[in-house]
Amino acid sequence: MPLPRVHLPFAPYRLSGVVLGCLMNHRPALEALGTAVDVPPYKAAPKAPVLYVKPRNTLAGDGATVVVPRGMPALELGASLGLVIGRTACRIRPGVALDHVAGAVLMADISVPHASFYRPSVRLKARDGFCPIGPAAVAIADLPGGPDDQRLGVWLDGACVHQATTGERVRAAAQLVADVSAFMTLSPGDVLMLGVAHGAPLVQAGQQAVIDSPALGRLSMRFVPEGEAP
Repeated sequence: MPLPRVHLPFAPYRLSGVVLGCLMNHRPALEALGTAVDVPPYKAAPKAPVLYVKPRNTLAGDGATVVVPRGMPALELGASLGLVIGRTACRIRPGVALDHVAGAVLMADISVPHASFYRPSVRLKARDGFCPIGPAAVAIADLPGGPDDQRLGVWLDGACVHQATTGERVRAAAQLVADVSAFMTLSPGDVLMLGVAHGAPLVQAGQQAVIDSPALGRLSMRFVPEGEAP
């Protein structure tokens, strides 16, 4: 399924760059871990962004079909806001970071449920179709309240099962872009997720899911068991 084309103040392009997720960037989620963050091998909460990659095989568009692997009773469905990079960002300050962001888009960060909160295995987060994106990006200038004040809801089979906002982040949008750009260059077309809020719901094969936001629209997907044709 082709990914949505972005029409924003910067040149149109597809969301075909690197997609980065950020772990433990929701303050309540980090607090819920309690003293678990203090045990070896890390012995403390992270002092820098903890990133992971959603590779090309995970990317899908609105209306995607997501396969639940055989033998897995459910998947975790995390709603996130993606920051679409519009200008090259390398060692930039927080005060100008959002000038390098073309817009924001809804993202479904799907994972196999796991207990490893710091460095989960790639096989748990990078399976085919595990990152639906859409339905379209909204320019930062047109986003009421900005990227740190967006409401996100997760609906399963028509019922709302999780609500959160993009606030309460350890690193707000501008700070996150700046901190990541301090050690890696972000290029136009890359997408940086703000991170999933605490309490992401589980979804089973056979269910229909929607992530919605008043400003960003509705991102829909359906979950099917492995072996069923899309």
